[in-house]
Amino acid sequence: MTSQTEIMAKDAAEGALDDLIIGLVGRGIQRSRTPRMHMQEAAAQGQRLIYQLLDVDQFPGGDRPLAQIIDAAEICGFAGLNITFPYKIDVIPLLDELSDNAKAIGAVNTVVFKDGRRIGHNTDKVGFEEGFRQNMPGAALGHVLQIGAGGAGVAVAHAFASLGVKRLTIADSDHARADALQAQIAGVGGDIVVDVADLDEMLALQPDGVVNATPVGMAKLPGTAYPVSQLRPEMWVADIVYFPLETELLAAARAKGCRVLPGSGMAVYQAVRAFELFTGRRPDADRMKATFEAMTS
Repeated sequence: MTSQTEIMAKDAAEGALDDLIIGLVGRGIQRSRTPRMHMQEAAAQGQRLIYQLLDVDQFPGGDRPLAQIIDAAEICGFAGLNITFPYKIDVIPLLDELSDNAKAIGAVNTVVFKDGRRIGHNTDKVGFEEGFRQNMPGAALGHVLQIGAGGAGVAVAHAFASLGVKRLTIADSDHARADALQAQIAGVGGDIVVDVADLDEMLALQPDGVVNATPVGMAKLPGTAYPVSQLRPEMWVADIVYFPLETELLAAARAKGCRVLPGSGMAVYQAVRAFELFTGRRPDADRMKATFEAMTS
């Protein structure tokens, strides 16, 4: 019979990894595929990782302030948190430090608890950018219409600037938020032209592509942020929503003959970078993608 001492010695010799607890904070996130991607990748690397959904809509006692949720996770020994709708900007004042990319973007989707400090990162930009590169090669980038200037939208706009979009038009029901994002992306430099359109003005545009960077289309917020009657076969259409994976907008665009990009690309590649931040270990991106794709509705 193997003694506990022998087990501990064997684990030390093999470089056994500490167990980790991670969480996802948001609303309406019961269908998230992120937990399984992280847990299965950790298991493949010989590490036990427990990933908890902290769905504010499901709390037995009702809503809790975001500050209380972050405090509780830290006290309970979580190694970090992913942050999603609607908290990617609200979480910033609760943190001790921001990475360079989180500072530049002004939104956080990954928080690492380390040495008594809360460090905010943004992996959404690299997630959307890599997903677009992998799945939309050759897509026209002369003029892109982006609907949504919130936490995820800020990251998407920065991604488009890196992807080489020539003109980016931003539309949001919150005009001040759209104006702020316009100024932010214009300040990045380069040849990109950034303008703002209200939700009525965008109907007159004929962009090369449209991206939905709002939560509209999620299971809890059904519908479409872009009128499907305006879709043209020569357009491409992208959505950051991935539960459901086939949103109403994407289904209509596919039926019209448009090239489409679901939210899976952003979801997978932001998780790849977040896994590295949480664990300090490089994940297998193809393996995480396969885990995502193996999960059916």
